Amino acid sequence: MKAAVLKSFGSPLAIETVPAPVLGTGEVIVDVVASGVLAYANEVLSGARNYLLELPIVFGAGCVGRVRATGPDATRLRPGDWVFCDPTVRSRDNALAPDVMLQGLTGGSEGGLKLQKYFHDGSWAERLRLPTENAIPIGAIDAKDAGRWCALGKFLVPFGGFLAAKLQAGEIVLVNGATGSFGSGAVAVALGMGAQCVIATGRNETALADLAQRFGARVRTVKMLGSEADDRARIVQAAPGPIDCVLDILPPAASAVQVRTAVLAVRPYGRVVLMGGVGMQGGAGLELPYPWMMRNCITLHGQWMYPPLAVTLMAGLIRSGQVTLDHFEVTAFDLDHANEAVAHAAAKSGPFSMTVIEP
Repeated sequence: MKAAVLKSFGSPLAIETVPAPVLGTGEVIVDVVASGVLAYANEVLSGARNYLLELPIVFGAGCVGRVRATGPDATRLRPGDWVFCDPTVRSRDNALAPDVMLQGLTGGSEGGLKLQKYFHDGSWAERLRLPTENAIPIGAIDAKDAGRWCALGKFLVPFGGFLAAKLQAGEIVLVNGATGSFGSGAVAVALGMGAQCVIATGRNETALADLAQRFGARVRTVKMLGSEADDRARIVQAAPGPIDCVLDILPPAASAVQVRTAVLAVRPYGRVVLMGGVGMQGGAGLELPYPWMMRNCITLHGQWMYPPLAVTLMAGLIRSGQVTLDHFEVTAFDLDHANEAVAHAAAKSGPFSMTVIEP
């Protein structure tokens, strides 16, 4: 089969023929129809992000496709079923603290690298082999909409954060870093879950205005100007009431001060979820006042990715119309142009812009 292979960091993807995956027990093989391209894929491929990858590897994290074959332990999946292939692979031998890796993107940890040695290759190929539990039915869709359904990935990451925070309908949410692809997805998801209001922060004034125009009065935007106290004061002023939940999803280039600006805006007994990349490239750590956190009973939760049930729940929110895929502008490339797709994703990153590869 044809695949896009990363042979060494800093070199272009090699488009070549590789052996087709062989089915094993506890596994599914999927015909890949569309796979999203992360805005920062170029940083992973260059080695700048220092992701743990055993090379050579078929690159690509997650996809939408159709089941080709299932192992003997599958009781519901059938060939032809449309599925979202969740790249979040968990070890099966420790339910309390499983190792986690993102298939086709990073081992995440030394334990995750052991998983990667087996579930080695990603989705930028004609076929993908993955654990049975990671091939999650999404119901019948039109094949021409498969690329748009890759937006599930943009929604699932912040959805995992809101599930961890136990977000309730009617609450006020602050999305810190709302102008990126995952941050803008967080705004859409919070509204779909019933948030009374979303305070969206960012430095890109044009992107903030776009969010306000798309979602109307339930979104209030705050441009971050760089002064911690002043920015926090404007966040609090913009909110129609006490802020119940803060989701930080700032990228690695942001500073810990930007995180603290948002965290300290939450109300007493409020919840904060950290999902961004701050600190991944070095720099000062996040300093929070112990007495303030203790006296105000603040819940601080770190969250990487999302629980397995999240895909089913998010597909339900999309099918019910609470969250829509219609906002996304999709640009598709075939496998032969995977390197061009990576460049395009980096150049056209931002709210509701999505690049996909369609093998």
